Parts: sequence; structure tokens; C-alpha cells
Amino acid sequence: MPVEPPPTPWDFPPVDGVPGDLVAVGADLEPGTVLAAYRRGLFPMAVDDHTGSGQLAWWSPEQRGVLPLSGLRVSRSLRQSSRHFEIRVDTAFAEVVVGCADPRRTGAWIDGEIVAAYTELHRLGWAHSVEVFDREGRLAGGLYGVRVNGLFAGESMFYVQRDASKVALVALVGLMRSSGMSLLDVQWHTPHLASLGATEVSRERYLELLAEAVQ
Repeated sequence: MPVEPPPTPWDFPPVDGVPGDLVAVGADLEPGTVLAAYRRGLFPMAVDDHTGSGQLAWWSPEQRGVLPLSGLRVSRSLRQSSRHFEIRVDTAFAEVVVGCADPRRTGAWIDGEIVAAYTELHRLGWAHSVEVFDREGRLAGGLYGVRVNGLFAGESMFYVQRDASKVALVALVGLMRSSGMSLLDVQWHTPHLASLGATEVSRERYLELLAEAVQ
């Protein structure tokens, strides 16, 4: 069972009716703060300020990306790729986060503070990784995120071998379905995620799904 951290001293504003995807700036990345944010439909990601440095910001997209567990699209080639890999869970969390944080990646946003925050959430039993290893035992890709009851909030994924991140996602969906979870949050809808079955729901609908998932 995950360990509930001390509650956050910060009070997040209600996200209902807030125009735009950005809801708040500031606060901290303590475990209690991050969990309170997820339970309210928010997630952290830095935003550049006028000085060029990143400020901690909290987001709740007006159109939220979700991947229905019954709607995952698995191509024949992806099924074939999955036969060449081994799936593990929570055996290489730090390595997965480092892979996702690679500064050479386009749009890299995961900094040292984010790494430290999610590593602590992992230690407390809230953050998890799905890892994909090749037949030589090398980490080929993976993903990580936060589970709160029936919610898995996907944060990032990476690969160094073809299809490895997709294989991790397929494994995650299977694990969620087998354990009775209901909501896979992918934050923003992208063409890549759409090709795997992700869709968009309104913020209002997402908050309804969230309430059902985390109770």
C-alpha cells in the first residue's frame, strides 16, 4: 500500500471554468502537493518566464488527452515487436525517468526537481514505471506515471529501440484492465497517442471520470 504523505499547505484554485490550460503557478513538488494536484485534475510542468528560466506551473487542459482502456490500437507489427521484449514493473524506475529526461529529446522538460519529486513518490509507493528489456537484458524503453486508485496519470515515455515505448503502453493498459483501473490520463492529445487510440474529452468530462477513478 502506498504511504500517504503529509498534506500540502497550498490551496489549488478550482479548475472549473478557468480559461486556458494553465491554472496556477508556484507551490512546490512535495509529495502531498503533487498528489493533491492529481486528485484535482492538475499536473505539474514548468513554464518559461520572462527571465528564460522555468517556473513551476500546474495544468488542466481544456481538452484532456485520455486513452480508453478498451480503445487501445495494437497493430500486427506492434504485436510482433512485443514478442522480442520482456516487461517488468518498478525494477528500474530511476533509469526510466532518466531516459525520459534526456535533454537531447525534442521538447525535453523533465529537470532535476521533477526527477527528485517523482523518485520520492516512487519510494512512497505512488509513482510506477513499466520497463521494456530486450533479450540481452538491456533497457529498451519504458514509461512512468502516478497511480491514485483507479487513475494512472502517465507522465512520460521513452525508447532506445523501435516500438519499445509502445510495448510499455500496451503492457500498462493490460495491467490496468486486470486490476480494475478505469482512467489512463495522457495529458495532451498528440498524433502519436491518437494512433494508439487516445482521444480528447472536455475538462468537465475528465473531472467526472477522475472523481469516479480516485474515490
